[in-house]
Amino acid sequence: MATAGQQQGQGAKRQPVFTKVDQLKPGTSGHTLVVKVVNSNTVVQKGRAVSSHLGHTRVAECLVGDDTASVVFTARNEQVDLLKPGATVILRNAKIDMFKGCMRLAVDKWGRIEVAEPANFGVKEDNNLSMVEYELVNVGEE
Repeated sequence: MATAGQQQGQGAKRQPVFTKVDQLKPGTSGHTLVVKVVNSNTVVQKGRAVSSHLGHTRVAECLVGDDTASVVFTARNEQVDLLKPGATVILRNAKIDMFKGCMRLAVDKWGRIEVAEPANFGVKEDNNLSMVEYELVNVGEE
């Protein structure tokens, strides 16, 4: 009888499960998405940082999406260069951060951004998930 590890093949990479933008929920992570960049606005650009080993910091808010919805992606430093308007990118291990009660998509050091072949879908900009404001509700046990 084969063990589960043998059935799946040792060391075999799991195929990523691609998520659609409209499936994103607050507080979730580990998403793999293919999105198109609609626009990019630099929100922070600092030259020499307080300490020299940190270098400079760049942060841009990019509207990204697919054929189901759009969401604001927070790009940091070299990510800003990859998220140019019109580019199609694969976001691996992306997570949802909350900013002023609204969802923001981000890729931290545990994730990856890859430039992909241009996608043949249009971005559904009228369903922007970052425009939905969430309220944190604590459910107490009675």
